[in-house]
Amino acid sequence: MGNCSSEELSLSELELYTPQLSQYKLLYVIGKGGFGRVWKVKCQKRFFALKEMIKSKIIEKQSIQSVMNERILLQKLNHPFLVNMRGAFQTLTHLYIVLDYMEGGDLRYHLCKQGKFSEEQTKFFVICILMALQYLHKNLVLHRDIKPENLVFDDEGYLHITDMGIARIWKPNNKNETSGTPGYMAPEVMMKSDHGVACDYFALGCLVYECLTGKRPYQGKNRRQIRELIMSKQVKLNRQGLSKEVTDFVNRLLERKANQRLGNEGPDEVMSHPWLKNVDWGRHYDKLIEAPYKIIGKDNFDTKFVNQVLTISEYKDEKDHNNLFQGFTYIENNDEQQVTDIDTNKQKLLLSTKYY
Repeated sequence: MGNCSSEELSLSELELYTPQLSQYKLLYVIGKGGFGRVWKVKCQKRFFALKEMIKSKIIEKQSIQSVMNERILLQKLNHPFLVNMRGAFQTLTHLYIVLDYMEGGDLRYHLCKQGKFSEEQTKFFVICILMALQYLHKNLVLHRDIKPENLVFDDEGYLHITDMGIARIWKPNNKNETSGTPGYMAPEVMMKSDHGVACDYFALGCLVYECLTGKRPYQGKNRRQIRELIMSKQVKLNRQGLSKEVTDFVNRLLERKANQRLGNEGPDEVMSHPWLKNVDWGRHYDKLIEAPYKIIGKDNFDTKFVNQVLTISEYKDEKDHNNLFQGFTYIENNDEQQVTDIDTNKQKLLLSTKYY
């Protein structure tokens, strides 16, 4: 990304260029996370989302590896239905990731405003999510935190997956990687079992259920209650005016046993379900289909964030004297290859995993 106009820089100049916070005009906060905040910023004539993370909080929560993993994944990934990284840099006290700005806000904001969505609108959301998941899963990446807060709209009403904070490259023995959000976490992850791509499709099932009904399939006050509910009852979506195809789609995604769940064989299995049989994937990929849910106005964010016009300097944190985040800085190179050299046998193994 350089100075937000890297196309004007030669390769040698780009390699010497170091992004700085002073490049960006901080407008206001549009969200908060475990380590800091997300800002809407402006660089020259373009808007970006600037993810700000406090080093001392990352160290305190023993999350250095996780944060570095996110930065590395974002560097390797690029897809029209992901929120892509445009740069990353650091100061003595903070880390910053420059991301695509999505002015439509997240799905949670709109779900709270609308209550629920129509089947047509929900299908459109699913199409967007599946195209991104197909890309991730065929590149051996598990997102592991699909939920309304991590799905954001562009100004045309298309959804994009964001937040790779707990995403991981799949490996056979991953039962100890149990991060996720209760209410969307697959049973095999919650039970600390090895898991594959099917965990993301369980979360998708929870999401579709919530979009259509206005409530999550499993609700509890904490992780323990939700776990007990999942283990004691198989939730089923009732038709309630819905098509039999979407009912079957959701119920097969919500299957508690991963080896019986729709999506255990990979993304193509989900995309070929009867509910999606008439989808023109190419036209959706090229954004030639008019979105059935309209984004009205700009900056569709919770006002509790937007009304906070704050400054970075309000933080007084300990400096990173030990350079624990060496290599965090990243300058976008449009010619850089995306995820490559994926062994065919490993990919086949991932997409045919029968866990749980």
